[in-house]
Amino acid sequence: QYATYFTLIANPFSSHSSKMADAGLPAGDAPPVEHLNIKVTDNNNEVFFKIKRSTQLKKLMDAFCERQGKQISTVRFLFDGTRVRPEDTPDTLEMADGDTLEVHQEQIGG
Repeated sequence: QYATYFTLIANPFSSHSSKMADAGLPAGDAPPVEHLNIKVTDNNNEVFFKIKRSTQLKKLMDAFCERQGKQISTVRFLFDGTRVRPEDTPDTLEMADGDTLEVHQEQIGG
């Protein structure tokens, strides 16, 4: 078993602005941490990703599958027992720093 660390950086030309997200905070409240460290684990491996809260998890899922030599269509990602969709983000799933995504082989049939 081994661990690998990756940093995923969102497109700097994205139309989303982090300033817009901070605009609604009351004075004196600290903004949430911009990046999270997420552990992705299957039966044999642990891979750690540093990812922005607003980045779609598709980027992380694709990177994990590429690194492990798996097709994304043959695996499913779960967070707290719920299937993760590619368009989900750490924010939409209310993920915290250090949370884990589990990867399971997709099972077809009974």
